[in-house]
Amino acid sequence: MLLSACGSREGYPSLAKRPAERITGSAPVVAASPVTQPAPIPTDLGLQSRLARLTEQARVAHARFNAAKGKTAGLVAAAAGAGVASESWSQATVALATLESRRSDAMIALAEIDALYVKERIDGGDGVTIAAARDQITAWVADEDAVLADLRGRVAG
Repeated sequence: MLLSACGSREGYPSLAKRPAERITGSAPVVAASPVTQPAPIPTDLGLQSRLARLTEQARVAHARFNAAKGKTAGLVAAAAGAGVASESWSQATVALATLESRRSDAMIALAEIDALYVKERIDGGDGVTIAAARDQITAWVADEDAVLADLRGRVAG
């Protein structure tokens, strides 16, 4: 009895196409106008000095990382085969944490440069100058990541 109501045609409009819904092709074709790109916004001096400061911050962090790398590698080598929580393992773990902290100093500069790059691109700039600084810092961080992965792999536990 309930299903018989679904079969009724009374009170429901037809779903067939109406004449107004048919495509007749009467609109004139409009020629496309050429799209002009806005001129790139020149990099200002404030941005240049900020980039220089951030690049220098990352360079110093990378130099500090490289200075601590040898000592950390020695402590990791001394901890090879030592048990977890032994004195040599603890010293190697602390040295690795210090090395990771030096890496994070470069990452902070990289994060700020990434934010500058995004803002520059949103504002219509080409971001080439920022990208060059970002690429340099990214290379330093990638080098540091490889060193840390190697040293972590040699520490037991």
